[in-house]
Amino acid sequence: MVLLESQIKLKTGDIAPEFQLLGVDDKKHTLNDYSSYQGILVIFMCNHCPYVKAKVDALNELYEKFGDKIAIIGINSNDAKDYPEDSFENMKKIVQEKNFKFDYLVDDIQEIAKKYGAICTPDPFLFNNKKQLVFHGRIDNAMKPDDIATEKTMINNIKKLLVGEKIEKDFDPSIGCSIKWIEN
Repeated sequence: MVLLESQIKLKTGDIAPEFQLLGVDDKKHTLNDYSSYQGILVIFMCNHCPYVKAKVDALNELYEKFGDKIAIIGINSNDAKDYPEDSFENMKKIVQEKNFKFDYLVDDIQEIAKKYGAICTPDPFLFNNKKQLVFHGRIDNAMKPDDIATEKTMINNIKKLLVGEKIEKDFDPSIGCSIKWIEN
């Protein structure tokens, strides 16, 4: 397991890169499908990473609190050939097992992860209703799988977004397993 900290590629104010990806609902999803929301949270994640597994409850809490106002989109960009736990079929199983209500999409050629500059799982990006990046970083301050969160970073930042407050710390790196890139 390679542990990485998220890096800056997209900067605050940059527009979210477009995508057209297959979801576990067997439908194609585009960024424009979410234009009616007050914001969009894109989380690069996967099935097998212990750092993502540790955030399952936090991900579900985000959806429960904000799913009607903020589009929450999980994107799995891991190489499913070398990491079969992250296959599309296993994504469908995880959604059922973990009771995810948000869209979970597959980036099987890894183009979208590269456009966003995602390098770890989880790697969250929060955009406003104009698709401008307002925050890139952690879900909470529990930085190891066994840590207990004492600050709900993403919840606090979404609340600020929804009331029009500026998010002062617009980059607060997430930590997790590296995205498993396809070998060329």
